[in-house]
Amino acid sequence: MAPEQTAGPGPKPLRLFIAADIPDSVKTSLSDSVAPFRNRIPGARWTGSDGWHVTLKFLGATWPRLLAEIEGAAARVAGSVHPFRSRLTRLGVFPGPNRARVVWAGLEDRQGRFGSIVAGLDEALEEHFTPESRAFTPHLTVARLTPPRNIREFAPELPDTDVRSAPFAVDRLVLYRSHLSPRGATYEPMEEFPLSG
Repeated sequence: MAPEQTAGPGPKPLRLFIAADIPDSVKTSLSDSVAPFRNRIPGARWTGSDGWHVTLKFLGATWPRLLAEIEGAAARVAGSVHPFRSRLTRLGVFPGPNRARVVWAGLEDRQGRFGSIVAGLDEALEEHFTPESRAFTPHLTVARLTPPRNIREFAPELPDTDVRSAPFAVDRLVLYRSHLSPRGATYEPMEEFPLSG
């Protein structure tokens, strides 16, 4: 977020991101699949299923004056993409098993639709938000490891564990606001943008 001078108390930045949702039935299936690993990795912070979104553009601290522009960009990108189907595939870790920082569940994206949305959002919002430099891997973050761990020491079978779900429709983008607190983050959907390309 660019610095901005204010004359006094005024609107505070909002912590925002754009994501695709997954159905509750898929979240339940994934929760069952990761349950055997929950007590095996020291220092792992397992995310709640209410935070399982496919994050497509993390905006971070954002001035409220940019909301209309963000919503317009998200609507244009969503309007250029046809609804499609995806499913969970397998568990993995970033950046690698010897020094894992994140445990994730991957999503099927054979036609690169998620990647197209990410590229469209990056282009539409590049005036105010830095485009992502890393290649996009559609995923849900299921745990964060602090400090990083050698996953082979604690759960060698975790990478590539099959968590395949039933296929589900991806038919909208959602602009979320996250609220941080000592109890963890909560997520407030602010606007939805149907895929209608």
